[in-house]
Amino acid sequence: MIFWLYPVFSRPQIMGKDKLRRFAEMTTFQRVFQPQVNYHSPDHELKGNWNEKVFLNHHPIVLEIGCGKGEYTVGLAQRYPEKNFIGIDIKGARIWRGAKTINDEQICNAAFLRIRMETIQKFFNLNEVSEIWITFPDPQPREAKENKRLSSLLFLKRYATFLKPDGIIHLKTDNFQLWEYTCNLAKNIHAKVIAATNDLYSSTEIPINLDIKTAYERKYLSEGKPICYLAFRLPDDFTSVQSTEEPHQLP
Repeated sequence: MIFWLYPVFSRPQIMGKDKLRRFAEMTTFQRVFQPQVNYHSPDHELKGNWNEKVFLNHHPIVLEIGCGKGEYTVGLAQRYPEKNFIGIDIKGARIWRGAKTINDEQICNAAFLRIRMETIQKFFNLNEVSEIWITFPDPQPREAKENKRLSSLLFLKRYATFLKPDGIIHLKTDNFQLWEYTCNLAKNIHAKVIAATNDLYSSTEIPINLDIKTAYERKYLSEGKPICYLAFRLPDDFTSVQSTEEPHQLP
């Protein structure tokens, strides 16, 4: 009897090599930054200097938080050459896709920053950012993980340290509970809500820029999930605001 021995781990090894290749390739891209920073590190040299050192202009800066493959970073940069866009995520294998696109197509008003989100204040100065997009973030449903939600009070206070007073925060998600949680938080802190819908595509007229779809969004739409959207401005003196809501687990 003959037994054929197959290399059980061949596919993971190939995937691993591909990921390493992408990581190596990213180091050759312009406007892709992967600093070794932790919560106790000093402020990064780019803080307050993105336009001067990276974009070489004085255009408004827009962030995509938890950008994944950077569909919004790339899509918005192509539409608005008069603005600068920065996609931020910790997953290098995801960022690679958007980073390669801006490198290959020479989209000079876009950049990517690979960091842990809790260190974001080390990279942006007071009033340096004009707008924030949070696109399909991990909902972090457990109560113990509430502070990791990218639309939590803790993160909103972080954004307030660098977002301009009239800056808009956009949340786009398939998770109704996260959308509802953020809506309630916005109401609780007296934020100015600009738009809110729990079924974006039920309307025949999609607001400008919301037609850009991420890979996650296309997947969720194919599964029949409604897409939720919220846009709001933080109140004045927001960093001193305290939420009256108790931490809670998403349903």
